[in-house]
Amino acid sequence: MTGSTTEAGDAARPPGIGEPFPQLTVQTSHGELTIPDDYAGQWLVLFSHPGDFTPVCTSEFVAFEQRRDEFEALDAELLGLSVDRVHSHIKWTEWIAENLDVDIQFPIIADDQGSVGERLGMIHPEAGTSTVRSVFIVDPEGTTRLVLTYPMEIGRNIDEILRSLRALQKSDADGVAAPADWPENETFGDRVLLPPPGTEEGAKARRAEAADDDALDYYDWWFVTKAQ
Repeated sequence: MTGSTTEAGDAARPPGIGEPFPQLTVQTSHGELTIPDDYAGQWLVLFSHPGDFTPVCTSEFVAFEQRRDEFEALDAELLGLSVDRVHSHIKWTEWIAENLDVDIQFPIIADDQGSVGERLGMIHPEAGTSTVRSVFIVDPEGTTRLVLTYPMEIGRNIDEILRSLRALQKSDADGVAAPADWPENETFGDRVLLPPPGTEEGAKARRAEAADDDALDYYDWWFVTKAQ
């Protein structure tokens, strides 16, 4: 029987932001994978869907595949999941190719025993036995960096997932934070935010720092934006 297993000793609690993503051995439509190890050195976007051959999930898988090149340009790989079997995944992706002319090229975890969904908190009892629409972004070191959960009735916004991935990479690279709606914030455009100083001395120095750097806009010692 197709199934998925977790390593012994893993805690039952789903991984939180900043925590190591749990080691999982999974069966997929592309064969067996060990996550996050098989994606070491890359970003991983793992997303679950309630079931194959359902309309919202089909629209999401088409949308992810149509944007796959954008994820790959950010050195990120896509990995789907549902509680269906491998054979169902294969037949479903064949249907998508034949009827919607979209070739799903990323693997899909066959979690027919529900062990991965349970381990990652993707199965909510009040929402039934299928996985809800969860998204995990895992960084190249295997750390959980983002967790999103959508109800079954609402398809995900791929733009937001890509935006979040770009923002995480920008934060890591430059030690900055992204404001709301970055990089298209209504007030600040694509400017980023400096982290607030952690000492009184740093707070006093922030105004002088901003005065000497044309890329900085100073509003207060704790609120400074920076041009990219």
